[in-house]
Amino acid sequence: MNLHNLTPAKGSVKSDKRIARGQGSGRGGTSTRGHKGAKSRSGYKTKIGFEGGQMPLQRRVPKFGFKNINRVEYKAINLDIIQSLIDRKNISEITPEVLRDNGLVSRNELVKILGRGELKSKINVTAHKFSDSAKTVIEGQGGNCSEI
Repeated sequence: MNLHNLTPAKGSVKSDKRIARGQGSGRGGTSTRGHKGAKSRSGYKTKIGFEGGQMPLQRRVPKFGFKNINRVEYKAINLDIIQSLIDRKNISEITPEVLRDNGLVSRNELVKILGRGELKSKINVTAHKFSDSAKTVIEGQGGNCSEI
């Protein structure tokens, strides 16, 4: 370490531009803000997305569609998933708690049983909703469908 290669710590030295310190500094008068207008005033702030009076992008882009605030979302569980669960865990009854314990649904999700795949064994299923095809397959195997 020598005197010629010493440098100050990062962030410890201010910029050498002394703004608004008189005309002799070369940055006096308007203090590099230009003449008049909102940006030259103290306390200037713009709203997010403000484009200088031009219609902002948020308002220029067309909006379409409809969001139903009363929509009820269900987690879909198909019969093939239930059958694989029966094969792996030897379960005789399917409930949302059983599905939750096996990581198929999260805590507050509503469950709907759908009819994709085959069901080979008799099973009692408890869920929030059933598709017609799933209901016929489960009851066709001698199982029972009960809605919560």
